[in-house]
Amino acid sequence: MHEDEIINTQEMLDEVIEQDVASLFQALSNPTRIKILFALKKQKLTVTEICQLLDMSQSAISHQLRELKLARLVKNCKKGREMIYQLDDDHVHQIFDMAIEHVKEIYNYE
Repeated sequence: MHEDEIINTQEMLDEVIEQDVASLFQALSNPTRIKILFALKKQKLTVTEICQLLDMSQSAISHQLRELKLARLVKNCKKGREMIYQLDDDHVHQIFDMAIEHVKEIYNYE
């Protein structure tokens, strides 16, 4: 690498952003959370619907949803007595789509 190509410390990411990006990837590192995100990519769902879809307990799903909310990957709104979950915003759709596409490309999936 040439000396004039080396980035300086002022061009590095802010430490807070670095930590938040690391937390994002940590949140994405759990297979159950991946399943939840994939389901929510298709449609908004209640906790009960997610439990049925993944055949898991409500406490297990609630714990994973809490982690996804902390990472700002999902959001929820109350409708009557039920909480409806969905992906937080279009960026989450894009990140998730790109990750799936990348993995499929590695293994030559169609």
